[in-house]
Amino acid sequence: MSFINGIIELGPTVMMPIIFFILSLIFRVKIAQGFKAAMLVGIGFVGINLVIGLLLDTLGPAAEAMVQRFNLNLTVVDPGWPVGATIGWGTPIVPFVVFGAILLNVVLLLLKLTKTVNIDIFNYWHFMLTGGVVYAVTNSIVISVVSALLHFLIAIIIADLTAKRIQEQYDLKGVSFAHATSAIYVPIGIVMNWIIERIPGLNKVKASPEEITKRYGVMGEPLTLGTILGILLGLLAGLPLADVVTLGIKVAAVMVLLPAMINILVQGLEIVREAAEVLLKKKFPDREFYIGLDTALLVGNPAVLATGLLLIPGALLLTIILPGNKVLPFVDLASLVFLLPMAAPFLKRNLVRLFLTGMVIVTFVLYAGTSISSYYTKAAEMVNVTLPENVQSATGLSNLVGGATTPLGWLIIEISKLF
Repeated sequence: MSFINGIIELGPTVMMPIIFFILSLIFRVKIAQGFKAAMLVGIGFVGINLVIGLLLDTLGPAAEAMVQRFNLNLTVVDPGWPVGATIGWGTPIVPFVVFGAILLNVVLLLLKLTKTVNIDIFNYWHFMLTGGVVYAVTNSIVISVVSALLHFLIAIIIADLTAKRIQEQYDLKGVSFAHATSAIYVPIGIVMNWIIERIPGLNKVKASPEEITKRYGVMGEPLTLGTILGILLGLLAGLPLADVVTLGIKVAAVMVLLPAMINILVQGLEIVREAAEVLLKKKFPDREFYIGLDTALLVGNPAVLATGLLLIPGALLLTIILPGNKVLPFVDLASLVFLLPMAAPFLKRNLVRLFLTGMVIVTFVLYAGTSISSYYTKAAEMVNVTLPENVQSATGLSNLVGGATTPLGWLIIEISKLF
């Protein structure tokens, strides 16, 4: 257990270069090229984390200011995904789920039931969070482990089914995403797109980043969209003028820098992917494999980023108007961008369709969070979670971004109550 925790504490910026260097050796890449590939992946993840950190650090105070400005007083507070990750990696089920997920992935590969070799171990916390909350409900390691692995199994199935469309839309090759939060919202995206296609007028609205840029020129480019959205969020938060302008510039910086950091990571990924493709085709001429990665590679898309920003005031509006909701969106407001990246290709990366789908998803998340809050709070207490200072007065906990409040996670938790 301590060995696992030691590896996880390294974080993806250290874990991923090590994993990719080992993979490069397995796929017979020359050591020098393997080192280059591993370091490019590591540098890419450092850059992605720095830029996402800038986004979260920039939007966090603005989101908190909006909450205070709208005078929202609800009993269940969202302490953010780090608390969810702590629960996921903190319960007694961890060693059984980690080795169980790896073994399950290997068995599925051997039986030709999946093409995904999932190496995104850090994000195991998404489905282990579901298992952790189930453990708080049942106090059963067996039921909790089965619950977490079921969540993982469905995520890896969705990873396979969505891989081709995501590769095409994001210009990535040989990858998939068994992300146990983002993946679960793909069916909602497909259904929403089907509904929108049948609504006259709305089905004619073209709002992909490319179409916006074509129509409005520089006014539709990511840097301009980022500036406008940042300023809008600053005004909604009631920030001083200087802070509003600063927020606009920082959000624009994120819109421009994040794709650049992803491109660096992809350079390293391509070295290993090409070598893997050559070797695997020799060994398994009738097989195709995908490397399962973190959706951080996808959130740099302008449509996804822009929608994530628009969902911040959207989520607060839903908090006000939804009857029976007890969840106060807070720390995870800045992380809403992670709800949509896998669904985006199925919504034509159309900002209007993405925003409407995002509002449906957030509606479900708020009600799911309200439903499981007592068990989520118990799970947090079991692992001695240290809450952020700004939410320590909370009487109940839940979160917006994590496996437990997805439709699948909520359903698994509700069924576990029967036991």
